Parts: sequence; structure tokens; C-alpha cells
Amino acid sequence: MNKPTANRQRISEPPRRPATRNTPGFTSQLYNYLQLMRLHKPIGIWLLLWPTLWALWLAGKGHPNPGVFVVFVLGVIIMRSAGCVLNDLVDRNIDPYVERTRFRPIASGAVTTIEGITLFIALGLIAIGLAAMLNRPAQLLAVIGAALTIVYPFIKRYISIPQFVLGAAFGWAVPMAFAAQTGSTPQLAWLVFVTALIWAVIYDTFYAMVDRDDDIKVGVKSTAILFGDADLFVIGGLQALMLMALVFTGQMAQLGLWYYMSVGVAALLMAYHQWLARDRKPVGCFAAFQNNHVIGLVIFVGIVLHYTFTSPPLAAG
Repeated sequence: MNKPTANRQRISEPPRRPATRNTPGFTSQLYNYLQLMRLHKPIGIWLLLWPTLWALWLAGKGHPNPGVFVVFVLGVIIMRSAGCVLNDLVDRNIDPYVERTRFRPIASGAVTTIEGITLFIALGLIAIGLAAMLNRPAQLLAVIGAALTIVYPFIKRYISIPQFVLGAAFGWAVPMAFAAQTGSTPQLAWLVFVTALIWAVIYDTFYAMVDRDDDIKVGVKSTAILFGDADLFVIGGLQALMLMALVFTGQMAQLGLWYYMSVGVAALLMAYHQWLARDRKPVGCFAAFQNNHVIGLVIFVGIVLHYTFTSPPLAAG
């Protein structure tokens, strides 16, 4: 997308900064690369990691394969970093006109487009190396996951529900984890995937509400814009749907009280997020977005506690 034309309402163009830090040299530029990968803001890693851990523990019935665990944790960090780099490359002509993103490394000039492309390719090669350590079914699913990651930054220019594509990309580690752990993707895997997808739409709509005014000016689409004044009502409906999906997951996986207690805590957290965003002010909406990762943590703790304190059935003699 080209820069907004002069007759379109927009915020003032930000000053261009040659580097995020004034100290020249390798250390300074390395810091810029880390910022481009958002490693200083790990919230995205947590939001991607929790459904992955749900899946690994459910697929392994509380005992995931250690090697698969390491590959997926590293994969979450690498793929989230690669996605951030690609997103900033695609949005390099938009970010300077959005208040929250105007000083990101590429938008500010701290990192060049060529450097960004090189970094993205390097991260992609690392991701390919990690995928090569998995079994064949997981590798095939990884190809689809990579496609979703690449497509997402472009989707928000053409459809009004890019958060659903983001949800599919963030949730795709779920069927991959089941495939890597068990060699198959049972119904439980797809139920957890749908749960993760709904959750991503919830928290990324809160996130999009922060930038809604700027996104309208530059022509970026989002569910926050689509839902309009009904945004919190629709989010509430999605939260109820996610809670139902979590309950169905517990039933299908035969989880017990510890897990359902965690679902109850998640419901209370969702109500709290609604309260945070009640005035639709950017600060409150951003807080609701950031606090969402606690839901993923709570559900994971519930799964772990179930397998920790539930004795496996005795084998027939």
C-alpha cells in the first residue's frame, strides 16, 4: 500500500531516526534487530506459546516428548519473531502514520528494508531446520503454518476479519504438536485449534481497538472496525464461545476438577478484561490485550495439575 495521500486525514509524519540508540556499531544494530523481532515485548510469544503447551500436554497425556517440547518452544520464539519482521516489512509505509508504531525500527529508519529481508530469511531457515527435526505429518502441517504466517500481513488490506487469519496462524501449532507427538491429528486437536483461534480473535480485537482511529485513516481493516460500537458485545459472545470450547475440550480429553477450576478462573479474567476496555480507551484496551496471556497460563496450569494429581488407570492384569 502506498503512503496516504496529502488530502487524506492522517497524523503528522514522525521524525526519521537513524538508529534506536545513538551509539553506532554492531551492538547498537543488534539491539535494533532484537526490537524488530519484538524480543523486548514477549507478550506475543506467550500468546503463541500457551496453546502450543496445551496441545503438547494433551497429546502426551501429561508427558510430552522432551525433544518435541524443545523444538516447539524454540519454534514459537523463531516464528513469532519472523512474523513480526515480515509484518513490519509489509507495513513499512503505514507504520510511520500510526502513533503506536511510528518508531518501530524499519518505520524509523533504524533498520533498512534489505536488513529486514535478510533477517526474515535467516529466521525462516532456522524454522525450517527445526521443522526438519519433526516427523513427516508435522512437517506437512508446518508448510501450511508457514503459509499462514506469510499471508497474514497482507490480508488486513483486503478483508475485514484479519484477526481470524491471525488466529489460524497462532493456533496452527496445535495440530502440529499433536502430529509431532502422536503422528495424527484427532478431533481433540482440531477442537483445541478452534479454541485457540477464537481466543486470538478476542485478544487481537482488543489490540486493534487501540489503533482503530489510525487504521481507519490509513485504510487497514480489522475486526475492531468491523464490529464498531458492538465490539465489546461481540467480544463477549466470542468469550462465551471460547469457554464452551474449553469445556468441550475437557470432556473430550477426560480432564477433571483441576482443569474445570482453571476454566472458571478464565471466565473471571474475561469479565475483568471487559471491565478494562469498558470505556474503549486505548490504555484500557491495550491492558485487556496484554492481560489475555494470563488466561492461557491459567488453562495450562489446570491441564498440568490434572495430569499431576490424577492417577493413570491400572493396566489389566
